Amino acid sequence: MDDLSSEIIFRRMEETDTARAAQMEAEASKEAWSQKSYLDALANENAYYLVAQQGGGVVACCGFWQSFEEADICNVVVEERFRRRGIARMMLLALMREGKARGIERFTLEVRSSNMPAIRLYEKLGFVTEGVRKGFYENPKEDALIMWKR
Repeated sequence: MDDLSSEIIFRRMEETDTARAAQMEAEASKEAWSQKSYLDALANENAYYLVAQQGGGVVACCGFWQSFEEADICNVVVEERFRRRGIARMMLLALMREGKARGIERFTLEVRSSNMPAIRLYEKLGFVTEGVRKGFYENPKEDALIMWKR
């Protein structure tokens, strides 16, 4: 998993990936999903999760929950040493392509108001801030920006 130069493969998340997904989230957030949460998502036909694999190991993941023509993107996480390499951008583009193939016309997500790298990425992908959820995040308490790509 240390080969930073090997090709990145994006594929649908499998049950065997859920422990790694939960571990990456726990390292990145105090409000991380558990392995059981990922397993439950994989069992739901309205959820779709994918992973980025490099050098044989999972280095990133994200997913969406679909409701008719809309999808809520969640759990966007990239292992720290793989950040700033374009993985999140490529992964989100792959996720949205899958969503469009499933009939999704609009995507939404929440992001910490202080997470400027993520906000800039989402804006580059065409997301626009349309609202705020006051005190949405804990540890530390912080607002979430509600962003949409229509």
